[in-house]
Amino acid sequence: MLPHATPGKPRKPTPFAIFALLVALFAGAVVGVSSGEGVFAQGARAEAALELRRETLFVISASGRHRFEVEIAETPQARARGLMYREALALDAGMLFDFQEEREVAFWMKNTLIPLDMIFIEASGRVAHIARETEPLSEELVPSRAVVRFVLEVPGGTAAQLGIVPGDVVQSDLIGSAGQPG
Repeated sequence: MLPHATPGKPRKPTPFAIFALLVALFAGAVVGVSSGEGVFAQGARAEAALELRRETLFVISASGRHRFEVEIAETPQARARGLMYREALALDAGMLFDFQEEREVAFWMKNTLIPLDMIFIEASGRVAHIARETEPLSEELVPSRAVVRFVLEVPGGTAAQLGIVPGDVVQSDLIGSAGQPG
């Protein structure tokens, strides 16, 4: 029994105890989100915890019009999670990251189990740069090398196989509306 406790009568928490608990909970949530881990770090549970909007996207290259079904990562939590912990990705699948403004960005492959091509895209839909066959689990930064609004991640080798190069155009409902007033 605690000193000064009345037997059989629960103690009310002090305002300081409530404040300290809230600070600890908030700090834990921030660390989990900023590290890309926390509630999103456990395989199948993470997939259920982070349901993303999907859309069809096309990349127009010299070799044709290539269709992808993509998940949209448009929140900080979704962008931090990305394609981490995925063991496979269909050849016509990917993830489109929307930063909602144009800026230089950098990605890494921490906790990403499969090689990816990262296609860096301007707000207009023009491909600015491609990082090909990025190394799984690497913590080395992969820079956009240009000011971009979007990044499309697809299975490693896809860009080379389909002949996708800088200057090609990416089309989707989201990218088409990027330059439109909200």
